[in-house]
Amino acid sequence: MANPSKARGTAWESAVRDYLNEALGLVDESGRLKDIFSALNVRRAAQEGAKDVGDVHCAPFVLECKDVKSAAVPTWLRQAHVEAFHAGYPYGVVVHKLRRANVHRGRVHFGVRTWTRVRVALDLTTEETRERYAFVPVVRGLDSGRWYLTTDVARFAQLVADLRAAL
Repeated sequence: MANPSKARGTAWESAVRDYLNEALGLVDESGRLKDIFSALNVRRAAQEGAKDVGDVHCAPFVLECKDVKSAAVPTWLRQAHVEAFHAGYPYGVVVHKLRRANVHRGRVHFGVRTWTRVRVALDLTTEETRERYAFVPVVRGLDSGRWYLTTDVARFAQLVADLRAAL
């Protein structure tokens, strides 16, 4: 790949996909998908042009994966929500790579509305959700559109497993 930024982004998307497939028990001992036709497999999405459908599909989530130094989380979350809509998924979140850290330590950012909808689907209180999945709220100014909640990829995998079991 001639573009180093694109290569880094692709590597991050693949690392997130591989980690989640393993954490969710979707691969065998050799790292191969147990059922290649399962809709529950975590997959990198094909580029769709103007109607982008996100980077990684982890039903019921579309993941917008970012491997950049400077975070722009509110902007990324808006992008993730649009791409989830295009893909026909109910939830869009951002997975941001932490420098010099393993994939399970990456940051998963939820917009407040998405977090609330997931919390209600799990039938958990705000406090139960924060404690169980180690969410940390980020409040930026008075505009609630810039607020979000963050956890790590490892706890996100547990949330996905719990949400899939609840649906």
